[in-house]
Amino acid sequence: MSASSSDLGFEDDDQSMHDDFNADDDASSVDDSGFEIASAEKSKAHIIDYKVLSVKDLEDRQKLDADSVASILAIQPTECIILLRHWGWNKDKLLEAYMEDPEKCNADAGLEKGRQPRLKRMRGFTCEVCFDEDGSKETLALSCDHRFCKDCYTQYLNQKVADGESKRIQCMGSKCPLIVDEKTVDLLVDTETSEKYKRLLNRAYVDDNPALRWCPGPDCQLAIECHVPVKSLDAIVPSVKCDCGHAFCFGCGLTDHQPCICPLVKKWLQKCKDDSETANWISANTKECPKCNSTIEKNGGCNHMTCKKCKYEFCWVCMGLWTDHGTAWYSCNRYDEKEPPGKDAQSKSRASLERYLHYYNRFANHELSAKLEKDLYVRIEKKMNEIQEVANMSWIEVQFMKKAVDTLSECRVTLKWSYGLAYFMERNNMSELFEQNQSNLEMAVEALSELIEKPIEPETIPELREQVTNKAVYVHSRHQVM
Repeated sequence: MSASSSDLGFEDDDQSMHDDFNADDDASSVDDSGFEIASAEKSKAHIIDYKVLSVKDLEDRQKLDADSVASILAIQPTECIILLRHWGWNKDKLLEAYMEDPEKCNADAGLEKGRQPRLKRMRGFTCEVCFDEDGSKETLALSCDHRFCKDCYTQYLNQKVADGESKRIQCMGSKCPLIVDEKTVDLLVDTETSEKYKRLLNRAYVDDNPALRWCPGPDCQLAIECHVPVKSLDAIVPSVKCDCGHAFCFGCGLTDHQPCICPLVKKWLQKCKDDSETANWISANTKECPKCNSTIEKNGGCNHMTCKKCKYEFCWVCMGLWTDHGTAWYSCNRYDEKEPPGKDAQSKSRASLERYLHYYNRFANHELSAKLEKDLYVRIEKKMNEIQEVANMSWIEVQFMKKAVDTLSECRVTLKWSYGLAYFMERNNMSELFEQNQSNLEMAVEALSELIEKPIEPETIPELREQVTNKAVYVHSRHQVM
């Protein structure tokens, strides 16, 4: 069975890549479901549909869901919201449970039936919490008639909200299952607590919905809607980008890790956590005896080593025979090819660690480059200002530098995770093709990085602009192939 280049996810049309790179970022259409469809890239297999939602969007959706289900069940929307929250906003499960046994459904959800609770003053009333007998104090009780003074109820609700509770705050009565609704909370707490309570309700709504996830960007209050089944996460990486600019994987919530799928990311990060320090230490502090392959730790400053197992004497620096050094000590800085490792368990273990270090060091190097992204943007912004001054160009005309850095940053993240993926790949024709694409992208990224770091010379700015733009387009095309 053969596969075409399109089946493998490759693009041969460089012109289409050039169009993608230069296309307006805002050029998109909206389908009937409200999802934005990017103009050219949505047709690619690794691009998924998603939508960014504001807090108001989330509140509107909750109201719409409550109104639609309430009309079916012939109940109040405020009552329906409590039922929906109990069933994790799964309308099908709620309707099924309600149709089967309405009373049990209401009881399980802690739904209070009856009039909205009101504050009352009652003579001779003693609060069971503070034991205050002041009849002038306002009191409150739900339909269960567990009555407490307003001060105690307010303190109770304030503490619950402070602890992060919202959708399942129960009546103050001992073991009473009734749920305090939003109107009752608003009746008792101050504005600040009420706003936090509503934020918690919105957060619970997102947490209950598998198609929603909060953006993990710092101080971001936006959510992402993406309908990607969990079973698909072993085949695709659902990369999304919030309006705040933060790009992440919808499946696991980590920063974007194309092209490494979520299960392998989890395994790779766990391996890094378990093995990186051990492997780095072994690589720096131990070597194998050139004769018997025993692992030896250097515990002193002298480079004259003697293997305790086979008594072979060698140089720690070049691993050569010690008696051959004589007066030619400093010649050991030359690199000599080592003999192939042995087949014993120790040699295999060391070979495995060396293989891991090969991928980990490159992963860590690209991770460091990604962390230095902010510094790179600062330097490029200064360079863009410099180009404007010396070449009399507008701010729009120097945006080619920023677009190039955007492309560079995105590719470095991809290269970082490509090494995590490569570690787990089986050796076959596809892995060789993958590594070739990886190498091509890496070389292109380094070439682009060198271009944008070049000193500004007024007479070569038009040439630099053309070179950077063309190279960025090429890097973008290699990134799509990767």
